[in-house]
Amino acid sequence: MSGANSWLARQRKSDLVEIAELTGLTGYENQKKADLEVTLDEYLAENTIQFSQNPKLAGYYTSRSKAAGSPVKREAPLTDLVKSTRRRATRAIEELQPEPEPERAESSSPEPAFSTALATRTPARNLSLASRIPLPATPADVAEAVDRHTVALRERATELYDQSGIQEGTQAVRSSLSTVTSVLFTVAAFEAWNLRAEVLPLRYAFTIPAIPALGTNFYPVYVPDAFLFVTSSFWSPVTLWTLTSVLIPSLFGYFYNLSAASHPQPRGRKSSTVEYNVDPLVFSIVKALISFVVYAQRVNFGGWINENSIDRINGALYGEWKGILTGAAITGLVSLYDAVLKK
Repeated sequence: MSGANSWLARQRKSDLVEIAELTGLTGYENQKKADLEVTLDEYLAENTIQFSQNPKLAGYYTSRSKAAGSPVKREAPLTDLVKSTRRRATRAIEELQPEPEPERAESSSPEPAFSTALATRTPARNLSLASRIPLPATPADVAEAVDRHTVALRERATELYDQSGIQEGTQAVRSSLSTVTSVLFTVAAFEAWNLRAEVLPLRYAFTIPAIPALGTNFYPVYVPDAFLFVTSSFWSPVTLWTLTSVLIPSLFGYFYNLSAASHPQPRGRKSSTVEYNVDPLVFSIVKALISFVVYAQRVNFGGWINENSIDRINGALYGEWKGILTGAAITGLVSLYDAVLKK
């Protein structure tokens, strides 16, 4: 199959699609750029009378007329080609041969005869083969080829990115984390991670031996001390933190739910707006109040709270009780911002 028109080859694929839509071409949707060039070339050539007056296609028909009007040289007969090639080779060798100096004319007289004989014996087949070697492409052709390959690579990279599902996964994670509930869980997870180092410290378990072939050293492995799960040293501070940071604020946020009260719905009809089962603003306020009373003022409610657990939680959490209040302030501001955006 012959190559497409040079004017079409210089166009981008989006321009080719626009030309196809303009001329009413069908069945090109799944074609690549090179195939679309050939299809458009054949279609426009068959409908020259209909589209030749279109100004957007003037470049195509101008290029086509130039290509059709360029003369094609006829191949000379083989015998004439051999003779002319032989004459050119002989003439070139004679021109390259330096003329002898007057004083050395007698000593160098055999060399021209030898060169002429050498040129006469040069096979015409080798000269003909050399004349048929393709010349290097022009800079315009090189730039056009580079542009086509660049467009093909960009389209392939875009196709692979779309098929990988990275964009869909990123959007799903973003949607899941862009909620007030996600912020509340993030703050609670940060506090729990800091508390874990205090109530469930790591203990030495075993050592991975060194492997000289890989150049590795001995590596000790530490795991959480699971025996602490059956002691009050673990459950006392964990229970206190769970009550003050999760359960009691959630209980108040469920019953003092301002978001649910602001959108009353008839009985038996589902709510059309998103409502929180636990009001995040009330949750943050109650968490800040009870944490300040217990961890800052050290109120034990008549001995119900172990003061040793208060000290351990204060020492484990980042910033002590001030860190808990900071986290509650952050979640409260986020809940207010979310409520403003939904208005």
